[in-house]
Amino acid sequence: MRWLTEVDLLDGGVPWVLAAVAVASAVWLLAGRARWFRWRALPITLLVAVAVTAAVWVLVEKVLRPFPDPIEPIVYVWGGSAIGACLLIVPRALVRGRVRSWLAALLAALAVVAFAGNQINRVFYAYPTIGSLFGVDPFARGSITDATSPASQTIADTPLDAHWSPPPNLRDGGLVVQTPIPGVTSGFGARPAQIYFPPAYFADPRPILPVLVMLAGQPGSPEDWLTGGELPTTMDAFAAAHGGLAPIVVVADATGTQFGNPLCVDSPLGNVATYLATDVPAWVDANLQASHDRRQWAIGGLSYGGTCSLQMTTNHPDVYPTFLDLSGQLEPTLGDRQRTLDAAFGGDAAAFAAVNPQDLLAHRTYPDSAGMFVVGADDATYAPGLQTLYQAARGAGMDVQFVTTPGGHSFEVWAAGLRDALPWLATRLGITS
Repeated sequence: MRWLTEVDLLDGGVPWVLAAVAVASAVWLLAGRARWFRWRALPITLLVAVAVTAAVWVLVEKVLRPFPDPIEPIVYVWGGSAIGACLLIVPRALVRGRVRSWLAALLAALAVVAFAGNQINRVFYAYPTIGSLFGVDPFARGSITDATSPASQTIADTPLDAHWSPPPNLRDGGLVVQTPIPGVTSGFGARPAQIYFPPAYFADPRPILPVLVMLAGQPGSPEDWLTGGELPTTMDAFAAAHGGLAPIVVVADATGTQFGNPLCVDSPLGNVATYLATDVPAWVDANLQASHDRRQWAIGGLSYGGTCSLQMTTNHPDVYPTFLDLSGQLEPTLGDRQRTLDAAFGGDAAAFAAVNPQDLLAHRTYPDSAGMFVVGADDATYAPGLQTLYQAARGAGMDVQFVTTPGGHSFEVWAAGLRDALPWLATRLGITS
């Protein structure tokens, strides 16, 4: 059954099959012959679907505003289509009134919902395969106890690929473990981290590997990097080409909840900055046999996580001198500047400027910092802000790159961005020469 979990949901035949079945199902749902259905039930149902979709749009985009940036309109279109299909189940089944009519209406609606759901999935590239959708991991998982025992011998000389050779019994792939990283100093209530260990970590002598901290977006969770971000697959491929060597990747939680937005600062919303700058490194130093040299540490993330990665590098360059900003925002935001100031900074614009990357880059220099800005070619919302930050980072003395990759604001870009940045990161962090 492994072949089934590897079926591609984003490209290939599945989207076309879903589309064909959904179109046929939608035609059937709309084609009831009864006069009352065509002239009353159908238009009323469709109007209700439009009204519900519009109400959801107003609630999300204008009232609650749980996300700092608007959701793409096409997402509401597909969502509205699914709502309309579900609302048509009862009137369409009543046209005939038989048991099989109810079953047919239910199946037809489910077909439309499945197609609409996958179309939304194709906007964000969140679940690339059937396995990722249902939580079937294509990588090895283990316990943190598998990784906390120290090796009897270590190799720390860099570049590692020039001083370390893989043993004959090196494991084929890496290992992913889930473990809490407590907010001892910050008090931040983080969800468990997901940590990737490359094959070389389990060898003896053990190479002292660099650390890459990765952050998800908002909404999001650390698991997102394992599914849509395809992080284990990317790291395993790199390790396979480099004798088992790759960074230890700590996918830490920087939001606290799925929809939380604590802005990656220390504020009444949560002390995220201290958590990432103090608690996470301290836990890694105390529990893992990894590099303590912060020149071999990097931080990266997608969207909110990308914004956060630049915040860490500009505010804590001694901890994270290297960053990977994937589709990050121009500045930490809750949607607009005043709302952000009121919620996290007590209305104090100076307090905001004291931690805002764009302001810091204008007044400080970072000659020892380096990073990469990555944005989708179709991401008109985030590209201008990233270009502004790229120029500011160059002006502040950072060694930075700006990369555009095919796609929008989605995991299509973020997975590719990590994959393409990894060779540069490996050299920067002392793995390769």
